[in-house]
Amino acid sequence: MFALVDCNNFYASCERVFNPNLRQKPIAILSNNDGCVISRSDEAKALGLPMGAPIFKWEGFCKANNIKVFSSNYPLYGDMSTRVMKILEQFTPDVEVYSIDESFLEFKGFDYVDFDAYGLEIRKRVLKWTGIPTCVGIAPTKALSKVANKIARKFPKETKGAYVIDSEEKRVKALKWIQLKDVWGIGRRLHKRLSAKGCKTAYDFVQLPDDWVRQQFSITEWKLKKDLEGVPKLTLDMRETKRAIATTRSFDFTYDDINYIKERVSTFAVTCAEKLRQQHSSCYMIIVTLSSDSHKRNLKQHRGSQVVKLSYPTDSTLTISKAAVEAVETIFKQGVKYKRAGVIVTGLVPTENHQLHLFDAENPKHKPLMGVMDKLNYKYGDYKLKLGNQDLERTWKMRQERLTPRYTTNIKDIIKVKC
Repeated sequence: MFALVDCNNFYASCERVFNPNLRQKPIAILSNNDGCVISRSDEAKALGLPMGAPIFKWEGFCKANNIKVFSSNYPLYGDMSTRVMKILEQFTPDVEVYSIDESFLEFKGFDYVDFDAYGLEIRKRVLKWTGIPTCVGIAPTKALSKVANKIARKFPKETKGAYVIDSEEKRVKALKWIQLKDVWGIGRRLHKRLSAKGCKTAYDFVQLPDDWVRQQFSITEWKLKKDLEGVPKLTLDMRETKRAIATTRSFDFTYDDINYIKERVSTFAVTCAEKLRQQHSSCYMIIVTLSSDSHKRNLKQHRGSQVVKLSYPTDSTLTISKAAVEAVETIFKQGVKYKRAGVIVTGLVPTENHQLHLFDAENPKHKPLMGVMDKLNYKYGDYKLKLGNQDLERTWKMRQERLTPRYTTNIKDIIKVKC
């Protein structure tokens, strides 16, 4: 059996944990730089606030409907997500963290477990220990657990937030209920093609012949079909070593100052280097990108990238940062105001197992230095140790005019209890 545990309106729920006055109130969370709406509470959805709404256009609507609007508090959300996932690991060792607010669980050897009670216990413990409400869907396959989760979310009173598909009758009823466009793995193009064949629900999809699905689509769609039929074909995707690592960010404003952009790119390169060392990889190639604000058509536009190939693989912050900053000088154009930059490290190989270069190699002093930097930053947090060309005050510079405190990750923001 598989379970999908999904946190309800996760970002909004995190805000409510530390501010109970927000319960049953409409809430909206904004994207980076307070751009557009990326999360809404059920109350905000009911009022008609759309997902992705640009806040500068919907500011009046939010004020008129008393919708509380907040900047994204990613340190808080990330920490709360980690707490939820740690709790889920108490119920089974096989957990796939699918996103920041949902995970798949696989129950191997749970032959005599009452999954109705087990699902309610998962929901109860997460809510009690973190304050985050969840919905739990349990079924014989991953795809069906997604369907079960949607049923639990749609009918909270009847299901109490947890629903189990454990019979053929329940499976057929669920597939006839869920619309094809709402099925996990059915994208817009696939939905359009299946609709042309008369498929309106998931049940219509599974009635199609296997051979026809294999011929017209691919093995992926066939596996999804079998999963919906109750035949497990989709397994847990356990975390693997990444083939490329990227750090890209939008700036809080547009900038034509090359020194500012160099500082940002250096910070992005530092983050990529740290991620490389975490997975014990080194890179042969660094890609740096710069782009202007495409929404401001009246300004001069430019988008460029530079590929830096190294003669030896490296995970050194010093080497990667230096190469990235030099690439900025090649890409940058005077008179252009840039809005976004990014650093991508690719051509990854294991740090302890790669082809050596006969005439060129990493400075041997870098490896122990990186170890000390990582150890100190892990111990004291918040990037206390930085390169000289980085901003010593802030790591991520975003417009966050509605930011709430980082209750669980910053001692200065720890919650205060008034007695």
